[in-house]
Amino acid sequence: MESVKISTGKFGMNYGIILGVVMIALSVIGYVTGQTLEGAQWPQLLYYIIFPVVIIFAISKYKKHNANTLTLGEAIKLGVIIAMISAIVYIIYGLLFNYVIDPEFMGQMKEVVRDQMLENPNLTQDQVDQQMVWVEKMMSPVIGSAFWIAASAIFGLIWSLIGGLVMKSSQ
Repeated sequence: MESVKISTGKFGMNYGIILGVVMIALSVIGYVTGQTLEGAQWPQLLYYIIFPVVIIFAISKYKKHNANTLTLGEAIKLGVIIAMISAIVYIIYGLLFNYVIDPEFMGQMKEVVRDQMLENPNLTQDQVDQQMVWVEKMMSPVIGSAFWIAASAIFGLIWSLIGGLVMKSSQ
């Protein structure tokens, strides 16, 4: 009996949504516990562990669903799709959060960042002001979203390349 090949797009979309929901859950936990404004790093560190695990797990599942065949191109396509879909899901949540759920949050974050910079005795007020211009640009919806999608795609490419090289079918 011949197996039907699953498309990387549909397969990747499912895992991308899962990864996006995990990112949202980490963000909500950090927000609800107040750790986001305190600058807690554990949610980001946990995400840096979960991100490659999900991509490599999805590549291995894709290979199993396709009669244990996998090309490097399929692995890369799958990883980049997962990364970009998860970024889009997270961006949608971020926009809802920042414009509907808690519109004052970004202002609070900017103040926390400014206060942390001012605690550094090596920075002058002018240097802090210059750095805050960049912080505000990165927190803008358009630039922040574009940066998040690009960074996710790059890291999705890297992790899927690694997973694909390890798991590709020898031919």
